[in-house]
Amino acid sequence: MAYVARLKKEYKDRVIAALTEEFGYKNVMQVPKLEKIVVSRGVGAAVADKKLIDHAVDEMTMITGQKAVATISKKDVAAFKLRKGMPIGAKVTLRGDRMYEFLDRLVTSALPRVRDFQGIKATGFDGRGNYNLGITEQIIFPEINIDKINRINGMDVTFVTSAETDKEAKSLLTELGLPFKKN
Repeated sequence: MAYVARLKKEYKDRVIAALTEEFGYKNVMQVPKLEKIVVSRGVGAAVADKKLIDHAVDEMTMITGQKAVATISKKDVAAFKLRKGMPIGAKVTLRGDRMYEFLDRLVTSALPRVRDFQGIKATGFDGRGNYNLGITEQIIFPEINIDKINRINGMDVTFVTSAETDKEAKSLLTELGLPFKKN
């Protein structure tokens, strides 16, 4: 038997039925699903020190389990001493089983390690069913060895769903285990 991610199995077994009951979908293909997760980090100090990009790529590769790529600047900005084509960040796009594995690790082990964690804000939706989450410290992930990091950086996590509205997307992400704050 082939390996199936725990959250992917839970989505097929429980979440589809719960969302169909909540929103009254007539076809199983109407049920929103998680399409991809994009994890990105801007490293503005990399203009002066090129090694920071390598550290960011290595850390994001450890966290996500997939090779990160360096992002490059699109235009010159004289005020920041930035030239077109310089590396200024790193990102990873997760799909399929790796996406569900990352979401599982984020919900079960990383977010509970945040200090004074009360839940994530429900204001990060963009109006089209996608959710953005900012993480202030990369050390909440158990894959990161705190002795080997050179500086504490944050990252942005974007959940891209096939939902039409923010309400549907919030229900989907809540069913998948994201702990939203109770307003």
